[in-house]
Amino acid sequence: MYVGIDVGTSMVKAAAFDRAGRELGVEARPVGLDLRGGAVEQDMDEVYGAVVAVLRALTARLPGPVELAGLTGQGDGVWLVDAAGRPVRPAASWMDGRAHELVDQWLADGTFETVFRRTGSAMFPGCPGPLLAWLDRHEPKSLDAAAAAVSCKDMVFQRLTGAARAVTDVSDASMPFLDPRTRSYDDRVVELLGLTHRRGLLADVSDPVATGETHEGLPPGTRLANGPYDLPACALGAGVTAPGDGLLIVGTCLASLVATTEPALDGEPAGLYISTDRPGHWLRAMPAMVGTAALDWVLTTTGVRHPEVDALLAATPPGAHGVRVLPYFAPSGERAPFVEPRLRAELSGVSLESTPADLIRATCEGIGYAARHCLAAAGLTGTLAVCGGGTRSPVWMRLLADVLGRPLRVVGGEVGARGAVLAAAERYGVTLDADRWTRPTLVVEPDADRAAYYTKGYEEHLERLAAARDRARR
Repeated sequence: MYVGIDVGTSMVKAAAFDRAGRELGVEARPVGLDLRGGAVEQDMDEVYGAVVAVLRALTARLPGPVELAGLTGQGDGVWLVDAAGRPVRPAASWMDGRAHELVDQWLADGTFETVFRRTGSAMFPGCPGPLLAWLDRHEPKSLDAAAAAVSCKDMVFQRLTGAARAVTDVSDASMPFLDPRTRSYDDRVVELLGLTHRRGLLADVSDPVATGETHEGLPPGTRLANGPYDLPACALGAGVTAPGDGLLIVGTCLASLVATTEPALDGEPAGLYISTDRPGHWLRAMPAMVGTAALDWVLTTTGVRHPEVDALLAATPPGAHGVRVLPYFAPSGERAPFVEPRLRAELSGVSLESTPADLIRATCEGIGYAARHCLAAAGLTGTLAVCGGGTRSPVWMRLLADVLGRPLRVVGGEVGARGAVLAAAERYGVTLDADRWTRPTLVVEPDADRAAYYTKGYEEHLERLAAARDRARR
């Protein structure tokens, strides 16, 4: 049997699979987020404790030995750890917005574009570069006390294995310091961000594996591999490897990824190129800040529960009786397919006649338009797979197929954990049938008439977005 561990932003999961890729069981534990004044932080001990808890609960009920385990998790943010992988301070999440003024400055003085031309990374406030620079200015003692600035899964891997030093993989190293062509850190970028004196905090880049040890929560001797992080792990788990094929993750983050064999660093600075374990293969990523989190906010505000969503989506027509939502709810603005740190969500067309159903449909349509924008910018030309929590709503998936105007290969289950296992298998030379492991559970076809309606709606969405971006810059 094989175990995939997915350390998400709000939920930590472990899933078990048999050799044919059938999901045998899942354990999950929620973890908290501390939001205050633009800061978004997490307790590392709570996150690590949740990992150990799900592993113990899952492996205790498995009928056989665990041959292999793979680890993935949320990307970006800054997780400052000491030499033993213990927290120096709470983790600064990828959703953190405190560094927005630095990003504004770098946008204005050309640093932002220069970094993109060198690494293919369009920085946003919650990525490691701006966050490290902010901490260097406001909390230098935290950086002084740290042995490494890593990502979530790297902290977990070091503590599970008891490794003497922190390591990371090429995917988590991609934003914003890694040159995707050389697969090594670009020291000029480190210098441009004023972090040369902190260069030693960047973890070594490798293909991290650990064999023969006892890893907390796993059976003795389990082979464990670290990475890739959740976006490329989901691409592997959904079978997105052929150039031009894409993946849309409808989760807390709305992430669009397209496989490519050429990092084009001369285009509009946006998103990033994620290096993968396979040299010569990248993922053009447009990870928008907010996906299902936008719908969650609307549901909480209207007092609607998740089980009611499908019925309410069906209760109002396309266009939601004129209600429109620009779904940019993140405190740090937007990062894909453009960077606008001060952009915020907007609702329009609301009247006393508007219903909760209108607000919910308009939000889902707005998220769909944002996804279409990201996929177009990422260069989607082939098939499109879809995964994430949003896929549990069949009505929303039909709406999304209509808004995108293309069939959706829905991949169910724990796709990130599945991808983590497939990555681990590649690193250890274990042969698994990837086609069988990544087979879609459902294909949703668009309705031609509704797709034509939403093509016009998408054009109107882009016009409203352009006006909102102009207001955000004033």
